[in-house]
Amino acid sequence: MGELVTLEVDEETGVGLVRIDRPPMNALSTQVWQELHLAVSAAIDDDAVRSLIVWGGPKVFAAGADITEFPELTPADARRYGAVLQGALDHLARAPMATIAAIHGYALGGGCELALACDLRVAADNAKLGQPEVLLGLLPGAGGTQRLPRLIGLSRAKELIFSGRMVDMVEGERIGLVDRVAPADDLLDVAKELAARFAAGPASLALAKRAIEDGTEQPLDQGLRLESELFAAAFGTEDAATGIASFLEHGPGQATFSGR
Repeated sequence: MGELVTLEVDEETGVGLVRIDRPPMNALSTQVWQELHLAVSAAIDDDAVRSLIVWGGPKVFAAGADITEFPELTPADARRYGAVLQGALDHLARAPMATIAAIHGYALGGGCELALACDLRVAADNAKLGQPEVLLGLLPGAGGTQRLPRLIGLSRAKELIFSGRMVDMVEGERIGLVDRVAPADDLLDVAKELAARFAAGPASLALAKRAIEDGTEQPLDQGLRLESELFAAAFGTEDAATGIASFLEHGPGQATFSGR
């Protein structure tokens, strides 16, 4: 895998771990964004990966973009740079498995946007999230203006983006910015336990994710049609036959799924 972003796979649990490792603060350089895209592709192509954790290590998730790359950027350069950022995070957001951001320390700017591109966010109790781009005279460019309002609501997102302030995990959990808060020493274990639960799920999990991601971007009637199509497709999976037979014989929650 890459020099700054790696993928480790636990074949027993089906959990993949994408690790960003660019000390001291995991600043998101162009190389990091490109390697992140490649790591997500590798996870998607690996049949053993059935859920995915994105982690920046035990000290910091990602403190933002590498600002040293900014001084010479023209608007045309920035447009190309933004396409790299958005391309990497769109790729992650549309990965066909459940994705979890495991957040230690700071997740700011592009780091916050990276967390937003995951399905769920599990944060250490000392974590801080925010979109401070306005303090540089800029605005979020990797999905923050779009994903943050969809997650926490329009007014709250505006206030965070307009102010550039950081959010602690008392507020973060209250407003739905993070889904679970854990002691820092336990964070990765909590994320792995959650990811393993999703990895043990049926093939219909990927279909459900697609219905949610694609359906909520469409008018309700079109989203319902998509749901109907994917609901029907689920009946063609091996896991549906397994789950239905298990329910009828043993009751709910007893099936062991293959992911097919």
